Amino acid sequence: KLLWSLFGACLVAAVIGYKPVVIVHGLFDSSGAFVELLRFINQSHPGTNVSVFDLFDRSSSLQPLWKQVEGFKAAIYPIMQNAANGVHFICYSQGGLICRGILSTLPDHNVHSFISLSSPQAGQYGDTNYLKYLFPQFMKFNLFHFCYTSVGQRISICNFWKDPHHMDMYVNSSDYLALLNSERTNPNSTVWKKNFLRIKKLVLIGGPDDGVITPWQSSQFGFYDDNETVVEIKDQDLYLRDVFGLKTLNARGDLFLCSMAGVEHINWHSNYTVFNTCIEKWLV
Repeated sequence: KLLWSLFGACLVAAVIGYKPVVIVHGLFDSSGAFVELLRFINQSHPGTNVSVFDLFDRSSSLQPLWKQVEGFKAAIYPIMQNAANGVHFICYSQGGLICRGILSTLPDHNVHSFISLSSPQAGQYGDTNYLKYLFPQFMKFNLFHFCYTSVGQRISICNFWKDPHHMDMYVNSSDYLALLNSERTNPNSTVWKKNFLRIKKLVLIGGPDDGVITPWQSSQFGFYDDNETVVEIKDQDLYLRDVFGLKTLNARGDLFLCSMAGVEHINWHSNYTVFNTCIEKWLV
């Protein structure tokens, strides 16, 4: 009987032909963190080809994000080329920003669903444990002194550190996020927008008990104004001006927000309810 059920599962995978899934890890992570997520995918969509890369693991994840984009791009591109029907991205935490860099700069990518799993898409501004560990002498209000320097920009977290009280410095200094968001003049913005809009679905997952992404709404492109009041995605300038395609995606019916309370940052990829509610249906 087991043999028949295995045969059936393989047959289903062959007939439906689930698209390959690429997982990109976050800060201080490695492929070992995603054992549960792989199990969930294999249970729900048997036979799916899932790739998690051991690239820029652990402390190497502090390397500049453009460098990581190029490294991950080189590893992922062959998978795309071998996937006639496209691939899915599940990109966790800092990995969500790396995936945006890939999607913006790769003109022939074939990513179907881009699932951003608790990623600081609009930036990060908060006194979290990560910050205390990395920069014990800094608090959120004075980290700009370091992050908005050429030395600071060589550390990944500074590439998306967004101080709402020093936006001019952020715009002028951020080599990564300010360019991706076209908050800084970017000669490639039109091309990057066109590339990014090749995705079929954008799924933004986050929640109020995350504890790391600050504000947590950054995982859904919300962010602080200069009073540290959260401005939601649809009231953000980058949405209203459609600078890289969020408004277009929404108009197409291809922008999805999935919010879940009670999930801490390190548990997003191992929580079955998150998978079942926010991820599973997009992996077809």
